[in-house]
Amino acid sequence: MLDSSCTAAQILSGDMGAISQNASSELDILSGNEVLVTGGGGFLGYLLVNLLAQVGDNDGRDPIKLTVYENFSRGRKAWLDKLAMRKNVKVVEHDITKPLPQDIADFSYIIHAASIASPTYYRINPIETIDANVNGLRYLLDYAKNRADKSKPISGMLFFSTSEIYGDPSPDAIPTAETYRGFVSCTGPRACYDESKRLGETLCVNFAQKYGLPITIARPFNNYGPGLDINDRRLLPDLARDIFSKRDIVLLSDGKATRTFCYVSDAIAGYIKVLIKGRPGESYNIGTETPEISVGEFTSKVANLGRDLFGYDGKVIYKTSEDKAYLTDNPNRRCPNINKAKNELGYAPKVTLEDGLSRSLIWYKENQ
Repeated sequence: MLDSSCTAAQILSGDMGAISQNASSELDILSGNEVLVTGGGGFLGYLLVNLLAQVGDNDGRDPIKLTVYENFSRGRKAWLDKLAMRKNVKVVEHDITKPLPQDIADFSYIIHAASIASPTYYRINPIETIDANVNGLRYLLDYAKNRADKSKPISGMLFFSTSEIYGDPSPDAIPTAETYRGFVSCTGPRACYDESKRLGETLCVNFAQKYGLPITIARPFNNYGPGLDINDRRLLPDLARDIFSKRDIVLLSDGKATRTFCYVSDAIAGYIKVLIKGRPGESYNIGTETPEISVGEFTSKVANLGRDLFGYDGKVIYKTSEDKAYLTDNPNRRCPNINKAKNELGYAPKVTLEDGLSRSLIWYKENQ
């Protein structure tokens, strides 16, 4: 386990090094190309954009000409402004729910990561969530089709979907494979996110099939780590906020729901593989199969690491949320079958839960 003297910069450098090793051949293909990342200022964008921006820095590759679209709805990010100073990086303030800029470049690769993914925030902004996952995606798909019509075809496009498209799987569908069709409410409090991602996948599949476009789909399973804002209101950021505020941790559930958790460097390596090696119109689960642990067990692990690393001495308290819809449609279990990504893409997550959580808490210490 890392110790508390490690810095956030060292964590970021180590994570980028791990991805560079795990997705080396894919980064070779991306080097020298023009790449667009929408929503690049978000959680998954943090490590992805930092990595792509630094391809070509003393690694023998040609630099990537990187453009990031970001609407800055939750404020500007100092790290993104810093990257924008590089000559190979362009940061454009753009809301993906609006038509694409008229001066849009001829991108070879597109990664659509612009979305609201935190249940707290997409329940507050349901229409905006749908618009990003459906209308924003459609703008990008039409752009890709127009490029092909002009004999300037893109080389690859990746749509970030979600494990939420499976809803609450039946026990016989866990671990959940890509062939599972889902058990999802179309009207519940999470439907704006779940159903718009499902429709987004339908759009991708049909554009890939009808127009022969190289569009692939990734389904993230409980990714966590550096870049996930401490005010995001998902599980780990909430725990980190309590630890660094030196207050008791309050769980608004019985803690019995189970999940597998995938550290962000493993996840990003997987997404790059889906972009480069994935079959057009196909979806791939990106996550880890083990350990599947309860939210209560996960919380205890984080609290214990907080004690070991930073002297945290708070307790874990269980309460019921005043929001009656807080747990509505929340899956009881979430665990992926990742054989498809392993066999077709060479995906191989490596970071243990303890190591990933340690790295995350150390990063949160400097990013509160």
